Amino acid sequence: MEFSNTGRLAVHILTEAAKLGASDVHVEPLEQEVRVRIRLDGLLQELCRLPWSYYSPLVTQLKVQSGMDIAEKRVPQDGRWQLAVAERSVDLRLSTLPTINGEKVVVRLLDKQNNLLHVEALGLSAANLRLYKAMYTSPNGLVLLTGPTGSGKTTTLYATLQELQGTGLNLVTLEEPVEYRLAGINQVEVNRKVGLTFARGLRALVRQDPDIIMVGEIRDEETAAMAVQAALTGHLVLSTLHTNSAVGAIARLLDMGVAPYLLAASLRGVLSQRLVRRVCPLCATEYMATALEREYLGLKDERKLYHGTSCQHCRGTGYRGRLAVQELLPMDENMASLISGGAAKAAILQQAAKLGRRSLYDDGAAKVLTGVTTVAELLRNGIVKEEDHA
Repeated sequence: MEFSNTGRLAVHILTEAAKLGASDVHVEPLEQEVRVRIRLDGLLQELCRLPWSYYSPLVTQLKVQSGMDIAEKRVPQDGRWQLAVAERSVDLRLSTLPTINGEKVVVRLLDKQNNLLHVEALGLSAANLRLYKAMYTSPNGLVLLTGPTGSGKTTTLYATLQELQGTGLNLVTLEEPVEYRLAGINQVEVNRKVGLTFARGLRALVRQDPDIIMVGEIRDEETAAMAVQAALTGHLVLSTLHTNSAVGAIARLLDMGVAPYLLAASLRGVLSQRLVRRVCPLCATEYMATALEREYLGLKDERKLYHGTSCQHCRGTGYRGRLAVQELLPMDENMASLISGGAAKAAILQQAAKLGRRSLYDDGAAKVLTGVTTVAELLRNGIVKEEDHA
């Protein structure tokens, strides 16, 4: 990648990254050059390498535009910037980190046009979509989204909020940070420097006559207790937890000190998800499944699957875009009784199966068989049969 004007270097790189659909840009100082990588569909790919003489102008531009102190290079800094790309505005969130070679800069690209989805576009199967809508249209209660960092929980939350806005309800969010600004929704950003934590913010939100509360993440006992209490007193509360499975959310909240009977009374359901890469539609090709793939999918006979071969559209990866693989844990009176009585995980999963629950593996395998993703992608995300995982 060639740049004739170093004064516009940062704009060139960020514009190119936004056009490619990148979620992040990493500017990394090496010993004798600068490496620029972009995160596409969850994986880092090298965009270019620049001579060392480009490093100082590039970092200075990024820090000036995002309101950072250009003289301070010894401590991490954070900043924001807004960039116009192809007649749309892309919000940028920047952070610096001092390394032995200089400051590394990571830019998060928040493109509302590409990243704000509707619930129907989340990749939920017809059965899961029906179950999930029943959860978030409840007049009150607690709805949880779980998964590791980068699994698309925030995207799903925003899609849900968009579905709920305009219903004559008071929607309030508490986030760290606010990633996208949504019209008609009161959004509050956590600010720990001044003491505005999730717990303190949630305490204030419930006095604002809310109908629906979105809490970015339940991280501690106090926030968990207040979220459950709000759900029990007539509010619909949406939030996230860092657990590996939907049923794991129950154990996590119990570990945080939530009483089993209170959790059983407040919980409306849990959605767990992972993001997997989508087979590139322009170079998708049929092939015969390997023996290992047939074993993974539980196939006894020969079967054709799809994978991407490599093209310019997917930058040679065989994948373009991502989709979610989901597991839903629905609730009913029997499930509430099991939770309240401290039932084992196996009993909870057995009841969930009666209510239509299917595992991450089941949902992922179905999407492999329809040709939208691959076994390799499921394995990369640690999605295996539950009996194998035990």
